[in-house]
Amino acid sequence: MVALKRIKNLIRIVILILALGLTILGISGKGFQDVRNKAIRICYECMGIG
Repeated sequence: MVALKRIKNLIRIVILILALGLTILGISGKGFQDVRNKAIRICYECMGIG
């Protein structure tokens, strides 16, 4: 039981580290600007402006 809990906690930590690393990689690679621009275009299309 204790070993299973440790494995779950280890998996959670690894996923958290990977998520943070990929987020930092995306921000440093200017990926957030692409996502933001696409989101703005989609919103404008939904409102009928763009």
